[in-house]
Amino acid sequence: MHGHRHERRSTATASPPRFPAGSLQAVSEPKARLAIAPLTADRVGDAVGVLGRGMRDNPNNIAAFGPDPYRRERCLERMFAGLFATMGSQQPLCALDGEAVVGVTGVAPPGSCQPTFGERARIAPSILGAGPRSALRVLRWTAAWAERDPKEPHVHLGPLAVEPCLQGQGIGSRILAEHCSRLDEERQMGYLETDKAENVVLYERFGYRVLGEAQIIGVPNWFMLRGQTHT
Repeated sequence: MHGHRHERRSTATASPPRFPAGSLQAVSEPKARLAIAPLTADRVGDAVGVLGRGMRDNPNNIAAFGPDPYRRERCLERMFAGLFATMGSQQPLCALDGEAVVGVTGVAPPGSCQPTFGERARIAPSILGAGPRSALRVLRWTAAWAERDPKEPHVHLGPLAVEPCLQGQGIGSRILAEHCSRLDEERQMGYLETDKAENVVLYERFGYRVLGEAQIIGVPNWFMLRGQTHT
Protein backbone atom coordinates (compact mmCIF):
# COMPACT_ATOMS: atom_id res chain seq x y z
CA MET A 1 0.00 0.00 0.00
CA HIS A 2 2.80 2.37 -0.82
CA GLY A 3 1.64 3.77 -4.15
CA HIS A 4 1.31 7.53 -4.44
CA ARG A 5 -0.08 8.63 -7.73
CA HIS A 6 -0.52 12.25 -6.61
CA GLU A 7 2.40 14.30 -5.36
CA ARG A 8 0.78 17.67 -4.84
CA ARG A 9 2.23 18.13 -1.36
CA SER A 10 5.70 17.43 -0.10
CA THR A 11 6.34 15.02 2.75
CA ALA A 12 9.17 14.93 5.27
CA THR A 13 11.12 11.76 5.90
CA ALA A 14 11.85 11.96 9.63
CA SER A 15 10.09 9.44 11.85
CA PRO A 16 7.07 11.14 13.50
CA PRO A 17 6.12 10.87 17.17
CA ARG A 18 3.25 8.65 18.24
CA PHE A 19 0.28 9.52 20.43
CA PRO A 20 -1.13 6.67 22.57
CA ALA A 21 -4.90 6.35 22.89
CA GLY A 22 -6.18 8.95 25.33
CA SER A 23 -2.86 10.77 25.39
CA LEU A 24 -2.87 14.39 26.52
CA GLN A 25 -0.03 15.13 24.12
CA ALA A 26 -2.50 16.25 21.48
CA VAL A 27 -1.09 18.61 18.90
CA SER A 28 -2.42 22.13 19.37
CA GLU A 29 -4.96 23.23 16.78
CA PRO A 30 -4.18 20.46 14.28
CA LYS A 31 -6.56 21.77 11.62
CA ALA A 32 -4.52 24.93 11.18
CA ARG A 33 -1.28 23.03 10.53
CA LEU A 34 -2.68 19.93 8.92
CA ALA A 35 -1.39 18.60 5.59
CA ILE A 36 -3.01 15.76 3.66
CA ALA A 37 -0.46 13.77 1.69
CA PRO A 38 0.21 10.32 0.22
CA LEU A 39 1.37 7.88 2.88
CA THR A 40 5.05 7.12 2.35
CA ALA A 41 6.81 3.88 3.29
CA ASP A 42 8.65 5.43 6.23
CA ARG A 43 5.33 6.33 7.87
CA VAL A 44 3.54 3.00 7.46
CA GLY A 45 4.36 1.87 11.03
CA ASP A 46 2.88 5.06 12.45
CA ALA A 47 -0.19 4.70 10.24
CA VAL A 48 -0.73 1.14 11.50
CA GLY A 49 -0.66 2.48 15.06
CA VAL A 50 -3.22 5.18 14.27
CA LEU A 51 -5.52 2.60 12.67
CA GLY A 52 -5.22 0.24 15.64
CA ARG A 53 -5.89 2.92 18.23
CA GLY A 54 -8.44 4.84 16.21
CA MET A 55 -10.58 1.84 15.23
CA ARG A 56 -10.31 -0.47 18.22
CA ASP A 57 -13.73 0.59 19.58
CA ASN A 58 -15.61 0.26 16.29
CA PRO A 59 -18.59 -2.11 16.60
CA ASN A 60 -17.28 -4.61 14.02
CA ASN A 61 -13.95 -4.84 15.81
CA ILE A 62 -15.57 -5.39 19.20
CA ALA A 63 -17.69 -8.16 17.69
CA ALA A 64 -14.69 -9.74 15.95
CA PHE A 65 -11.96 -9.41 18.58
CA GLY A 66 -13.82 -9.32 21.88
CA PRO A 67 -14.22 -6.97 24.86
CA ASP A 68 -10.55 -6.32 25.72
CA PRO A 69 -9.60 -3.01 24.03
CA TYR A 70 -5.88 -3.71 24.19
CA ARG A 71 -6.32 -7.10 22.55
CA ARG A 72 -8.42 -5.47 19.83
CA GLU A 73 -5.70 -2.90 19.26
CA ARG A 74 -3.00 -5.55 18.96
CA CYS A 75 -5.11 -7.66 16.59
CA LEU A 76 -5.88 -4.66 14.41
CA GLU A 77 -2.26 -3.56 14.24
CA ARG A 78 -1.23 -7.07 13.17
CA MET A 79 -3.97 -7.22 10.55
CA PHE A 80 -3.33 -3.74 9.12
CA ALA A 81 0.42 -4.36 9.00
CA GLY A 82 -0.32 -7.44 6.92
CA LEU A 83 -2.59 -5.48 4.60
CA PHE A 84 -0.05 -2.69 4.08
CA ALA A 85 2.67 -5.24 3.35
CA THR A 86 0.53 -7.12 0.83
CA MET A 87 -1.79 -4.72 -0.99
CA GLY A 88 0.85 -2.85 -2.97
CA SER A 89 -1.59 -1.23 -5.40
CA GLN A 90 -3.21 0.84 -2.67
CA GLN A 91 -2.75 4.63 -2.60
CA PRO A 92 -3.34 5.59 1.05
CA LEU A 93 -3.55 9.16 2.31
CA CYS A 94 -2.46 10.45 5.70
CA ALA A 95 -3.04 13.58 7.75
CA LEU A 96 0.20 15.12 9.03
CA ASP A 97 0.45 17.62 11.85
CA GLY A 98 4.07 18.61 11.54
CA GLU A 99 5.86 15.27 11.56
CA ALA A 100 3.07 13.34 13.31
CA VAL A 101 0.68 11.04 11.48
CA VAL A 102 -2.66 11.91 13.07
CA GLY A 103 -5.04 10.34 10.54
CA VAL A 104 -4.92 7.81 7.73
CA THR A 105 -7.13 6.15 5.17
CA GLY A 106 -6.72 3.34 2.71
CA VAL A 107 -7.57 4.15 -0.91
CA ALA A 108 -7.92 1.28 -3.38
CA PRO A 109 -7.96 2.29 -7.08
CA PRO A 110 -10.49 0.68 -9.43
CA GLY A 111 -10.03 -3.06 -9.69
CA SER A 112 -7.73 -3.40 -6.68
CA CYS A 113 -9.95 -3.42 -3.58
CA GLN A 114 -10.47 -7.20 -3.48
CA PRO A 115 -7.26 -9.18 -2.83
CA THR A 116 -6.15 -11.82 -5.29
CA PHE A 117 -5.77 -15.45 -4.23
CA GLY A 118 -2.04 -14.92 -3.64
CA GLU A 119 -2.66 -11.75 -1.63
CA ARG A 120 -5.23 -13.57 0.51
CA ALA A 121 -2.66 -16.25 1.28
CA ARG A 122 -0.09 -13.65 2.35
CA ILE A 123 -2.61 -11.74 4.48
CA ALA A 124 -3.96 -14.89 6.18
CA PRO A 125 -1.30 -15.16 8.93
CA SER A 126 -2.08 -11.65 10.16
CA ILE A 127 -5.74 -12.65 10.55
CA LEU A 128 -5.19 -16.15 11.94
CA GLY A 129 -2.92 -14.68 14.60
CA ALA A 130 -6.02 -13.35 16.34
CA GLY A 131 -7.14 -16.91 17.14
CA PRO A 132 -9.71 -19.19 15.49
CA ARG A 133 -12.86 -17.50 16.81
CA SER A 134 -11.78 -14.00 15.84
CA ALA A 135 -10.32 -15.14 12.53
CA LEU A 136 -13.58 -16.84 11.57
CA ARG A 137 -15.53 -13.70 12.39
CA VAL A 138 -13.16 -11.51 10.37
CA LEU A 139 -13.44 -13.88 7.40
CA ARG A 140 -17.26 -13.86 7.62
CA TRP A 141 -17.22 -10.07 7.87
CA THR A 142 -14.86 -9.48 4.94
CA ALA A 143 -16.69 -12.03 2.78
CA ALA A 144 -19.99 -10.24 3.42
CA TRP A 145 -18.39 -6.94 2.42
CA ALA A 146 -16.86 -8.46 -0.71
CA GLU A 147 -20.26 -9.81 -1.82
CA ARG A 148 -21.64 -6.27 -1.81
CA ASP A 149 -18.72 -4.65 -3.62
CA PRO A 150 -20.06 -2.77 -6.68
CA LYS A 151 -19.41 -4.35 -10.06
CA GLU A 152 -18.79 -0.94 -11.61
CA PRO A 153 -15.24 0.50 -11.48
CA HIS A 154 -14.86 2.47 -8.27
CA VAL A 155 -12.32 3.82 -5.80
CA HIS A 156 -12.70 2.06 -2.45
CA LEU A 157 -12.18 4.18 0.68
CA GLY A 158 -11.10 2.71 3.99
CA PRO A 159 -10.10 1.90 6.59
CA LEU A 160 -10.14 5.51 7.85
CA ALA A 161 -9.02 6.46 11.35
CA VAL A 162 -7.91 9.46 13.40
CA GLU A 163 -5.91 9.44 16.63
CA PRO A 164 -8.46 9.01 19.46
CA CYS A 165 -7.24 12.08 21.36
CA LEU A 166 -7.73 14.22 18.24
CA GLN A 167 -11.09 12.93 17.04
CA GLY A 168 -13.87 15.43 16.57
CA GLN A 169 -11.51 18.19 15.40
CA GLY A 170 -12.18 17.91 11.67
CA ILE A 171 -9.19 15.77 10.70
CA GLY A 172 -11.33 13.04 9.17
CA SER A 173 -13.24 15.67 7.22
CA ARG A 174 -10.00 17.07 5.83
CA ILE A 175 -8.97 13.62 4.64
CA LEU A 176 -12.39 13.07 3.06
CA ALA A 177 -12.32 16.47 1.35
CA GLU A 178 -8.96 15.65 -0.25
CA HIS A 179 -10.14 12.19 -1.28
CA CYS A 180 -13.35 13.49 -2.82
CA SER A 181 -11.49 16.26 -4.62
CA ARG A 182 -9.35 13.59 -6.28
CA LEU A 183 -12.45 11.57 -7.18
CA ASP A 184 -13.97 14.63 -8.84
CA GLU A 185 -10.78 15.50 -10.71
CA GLU A 186 -10.64 12.01 -12.19
CA ARG A 187 -14.42 11.59 -12.51
CA GLN A 188 -14.38 8.38 -10.54
CA MET A 189 -17.04 6.64 -8.47
CA GLY A 190 -16.38 6.23 -4.75
CA TYR A 191 -17.49 3.44 -2.43
CA LEU A 192 -17.11 2.59 1.26
CA GLU A 193 -18.49 0.57 4.15
CA THR A 194 -19.04 1.72 7.71
CA ASP A 195 -20.22 0.15 10.95
CA LYS A 196 -20.96 3.46 12.72
CA ALA A 197 -24.28 5.25 12.24
CA GLU A 198 -22.73 8.63 13.01
CA ASN A 199 -20.29 8.15 10.14
CA VAL A 200 -23.16 7.74 7.68
CA VAL A 201 -24.08 11.40 8.24
CA LEU A 202 -20.44 12.47 7.82
CA TYR A 203 -20.03 10.60 4.55
CA GLU A 204 -23.33 11.97 3.25
CA ARG A 205 -21.90 15.47 3.67
CA PHE A 206 -19.26 14.50 1.09
CA GLY A 207 -21.72 13.17 -1.47
CA TYR A 208 -21.97 9.49 -0.48
CA ARG A 209 -25.40 7.88 -0.43
CA VAL A 210 -26.51 4.69 1.32
CA LEU A 211 -26.90 1.76 -1.07
CA GLY A 212 -27.92 -0.74 1.58
CA GLU A 213 -27.66 -1.90 5.16
CA ALA A 214 -27.00 -5.37 6.57
CA GLN A 215 -26.21 -7.14 9.83
CA ILE A 216 -22.60 -8.31 9.63
CA ILE A 217 -21.39 -10.56 12.50
CA GLY A 218 -24.32 -9.14 14.48
CA VAL A 219 -23.49 -5.47 13.78
CA PRO A 220 -25.39 -3.02 11.51
CA ASN A 221 -23.22 -2.05 8.54
CA TRP A 222 -23.93 0.53 5.85
CA PHE A 223 -22.73 0.47 2.23
CA MET A 224 -22.31 3.83 0.54
CA LEU A 225 -21.65 5.02 -3.01
CA ARG A 226 -20.58 8.38 -4.37
CA GLY A 227 -21.39 8.91 -8.04
CA GLN A 228 -19.13 10.42 -10.63
CA THR A 229 -19.07 14.20 -10.82
CA HIS A 230 -18.78 15.62 -14.31
CA THR A 231 -17.23 19.05 -14.41
